[in-house]
Amino acid sequence: MKQTTKNILGVAAIGLFSAGIAGFTTYKVLDLERPTTVASSNFSDIFEQNDNCLRLAAYEATDAQPVDLTAAAESSVNAVVHIRATQSSKVQEVEVRDPFADIFGDFFGYRGQGGTQRRQVQTPERRGYGSGVIISKDGYIVTNNHVVEGADEITVKLNDDRELQGRIIGTDAETDLALVKIEGDNFPTIPVGDSDALKIGEWVLAVGNPFNLNSTVTAGIVSAKARAIGSQTANGQAATIQSFIQTDAAINSGNSGGALVNARGELVGINAMLYSPTGAYSGYGFAIPTSIMKKVVTDLKEHGVVQRAKLHIGCNEIITDLQADEKRTAEMKKRAEELGVTEGVIVESVEEGGSSEGILEVNDVIIGLGNKKIHRFADLQEALQQYRPGDKVQVKIVRDKKQQTVTVELKNEQGTTKVVKNADMEILGAAFKPVSDDTKRQLRLNYGLQVTGVTEGKMSDAGIRRGFIILKANGQMLKSEDDLKKVFEAAVKSPDQVLFLSGVFPSGKRGNFAVDLSQE
Repeated sequence: MKQTTKNILGVAAIGLFSAGIAGFTTYKVLDLERPTTVASSNFSDIFEQNDNCLRLAAYEATDAQPVDLTAAAESSVNAVVHIRATQSSKVQEVEVRDPFADIFGDFFGYRGQGGTQRRQVQTPERRGYGSGVIISKDGYIVTNNHVVEGADEITVKLNDDRELQGRIIGTDAETDLALVKIEGDNFPTIPVGDSDALKIGEWVLAVGNPFNLNSTVTAGIVSAKARAIGSQTANGQAATIQSFIQTDAAINSGNSGGALVNARGELVGINAMLYSPTGAYSGYGFAIPTSIMKKVVTDLKEHGVVQRAKLHIGCNEIITDLQADEKRTAEMKKRAEELGVTEGVIVESVEEGGSSEGILEVNDVIIGLGNKKIHRFADLQEALQQYRPGDKVQVKIVRDKKQQTVTVELKNEQGTTKVVKNADMEILGAAFKPVSDDTKRQLRLNYGLQVTGVTEGKMSDAGIRRGFIILKANGQMLKSEDDLKKVFEAAVKSPDQVLFLSGVFPSGKRGNFAVDLSQE
């Protein structure tokens, strides 16, 4: 019986764990007889050659001829590495509440600060561990974003015990994937397979390199595909794009970023997390399929950021067996009958200026995108990840109980087909610090982020000078540089690409600025 994402969230969110703490120009393509090497400097060419090879491959397993996984294990273990990510000790300001300030605020001079103070504290050095998969002979490695996120130093230990320094090429929090590079050549690799070709019940291996134990291998079957689980990855954050391969191969802590391998020894997924009430393996593991991974790592190498295509619609799944809500089940069944469908994704709204404006309509039901059938929202997410802004895709819909196919030119989050550039806070050309307590008292402020220096960059272009105190950015209160970073990252992806800043100068004069974040 099916479960909705909502139901899964209610049951599984408590016990979902990232299986970790915290590429690429030559691929080996597995022939059924003998591995061969395909050399290329273009990721897309390599993946295409892998796909062509896979179409020609044939594999059968019968009761009389059981699956032999030894060859797949032997060909995989050397390409799975151990990753140690280190975050250095830092001095940072934190907000500390004074329980007596509300009572004695006037006496101690805390009036208007809500009983809080900002103090400098030293955070200890932090280390995280996980696994990674070498996908090219020149040392590009795929792992999970949560394994390397925030790391100042990355050490990669190979299965032959060599230790090398790694550097982050790019990360993508939405899919929880990252690309790391080690220097050298002729590294062992795993050929990249086709996760779409996986079948429920097919044998797979989970290969990891946890806790410096060198490669470990467990076996199981594919339990489900396109699984959305409302998962938490690192730091309690959820991967936005969720279309996981579910397997009962044991995945334990330290296996994050490891390989999910089919019986032919081909990489079909990147292990990401496990389901467990105790934190140890108890039957469910989840991997990011290579259908998503291929494009993500290609974009990270070429652009430093994923070129993500959007349909720009609001939508809802058609699910007619909601176990926990009989009323909603009845309503959905009635609506599905009215629309003439039993599954798919209902269009609830169409964004103005987006990819689907004038093409898709409210109450259209998407049942196919490109060559992929769409049963649920996770299928739609996975299918979209294979396209870039500017691509034209065939969308199969049911409208007024009749099937038809429409063509949509996909756009990015900004509503254009341009390449999105990797932008970080450096383009602002400014340094910041939280407002000091003295300045707060003098100007009667409760919060703020002060500009401590300005060089050439977007801030200078907007007319902002040293000393200006930013109180709000795009309507959000700023108490720390992390607050500004979150607003900045959202603004860069928005159609306007503008930071609207409001604040005050040390003299008390108010100021408002518009910072253009676009990069031509």
